[in-house]
Amino acid sequence: MTRWTDTALIFVAAVALSWLGWMLINRLLLRLIAQRSDFWRPLLARSRGPVQLALIIVALSIATRIAPLTVEEIATLRHVLLLCFIACMTLVARTALQIWVALHLRRFRIDVEDNLLARKHVTQSRILQQVGSLLIVAVGISAALMSFDSVRQYGVSLLASAGAAGLVVGLALQPVLRNLFAGIQLAITQPIRIDDAVIVEGEWGNVEEIGGTYVVIRIWDKRRLIVPLSYFMDQPFQNWTRADATLIGVVMLYVDYAVSIPDLRLEAERIVRASPLWDRDVFALQVTDFRETVTEVRILASARNAGRAFDLRCEIREHLLAYLQTDQPHAMPRHRSSIQMDDRPDRSAGLADKGIIEVNG
Repeated sequence: MTRWTDTALIFVAAVALSWLGWMLINRLLLRLIAQRSDFWRPLLARSRGPVQLALIIVALSIATRIAPLTVEEIATLRHVLLLCFIACMTLVARTALQIWVALHLRRFRIDVEDNLLARKHVTQSRILQQVGSLLIVAVGISAALMSFDSVRQYGVSLLASAGAAGLVVGLALQPVLRNLFAGIQLAITQPIRIDDAVIVEGEWGNVEEIGGTYVVIRIWDKRRLIVPLSYFMDQPFQNWTRADATLIGVVMLYVDYAVSIPDLRLEAERIVRASPLWDRDVFALQVTDFRETVTEVRILASARNAGRAFDLRCEIREHLLAYLQTDQPHAMPRHRSSIQMDDRPDRSAGLADKGIIEVNG
């Protein structure tokens, strides 16, 4: 009992000394560093527990050298402490990565009109953060496994069994690994970014979230479309804000041949210029085709983003419909058979005079 009592007293003293050491380091050295950088201050606040535990682990590891323990007990205890220390350092590394990404993204805002550069950095940072966190965890697990002699020293039998198991696991994890590598490629090439306006599987929406293996598309009617990352590397899709958020809205009109194009152009220009949705860049009205019964007219008007372009198109249609109904009703599309006979020259009287048409009294 004396041996265990001495061991317990040594360990308690080691924990107390580590706590005093943490208080000294926290108040002197680390606080001086934290005052000079926005990185260290939140790192100290969020990793206080793991750092304190790491110092306790170091103190206990030193205490095992002077404690009255057997060789086997010392080896087992130091191995457990090593695993705990690796877990603490892994947690601190992940916390440091999260803080660094948050500080980096603080300089960019995506809630503004011209947010192309901000969306680029947000997309890259979030994807690389997820990949970095995964790599940190993988390195931590690898370091923990390498502390076991049976894993560190690969034998022939272990390699044979590990090879077969690795083949099975590799086949099972093929979709996950495929999406993981697609995420790395997406972070580098950036075919999509956060808040991009895209059309995927016939649905229009905005990129709301880019995860480690999937992308969340916020559909215009508030539905969510979940798409694997590999989709954007293998399938074609539309990105309306790839290089610039500005879009040109298109409004197609089909009117009768009797329409007055100059008057229609003046009215459309008046509507567009009066709208706050127009960005004062592009406007045009052109006759683009002749059909058998109607004339095809195309109106172009630009807006700052996809949402404003859609609303501008709807506004142009609404006002032009009212204009055609009131000012040019003859320009509304109609079939030839629907035109009244009184719209044509009245030839019945002349034909009756010549006896071609019999006129009954």
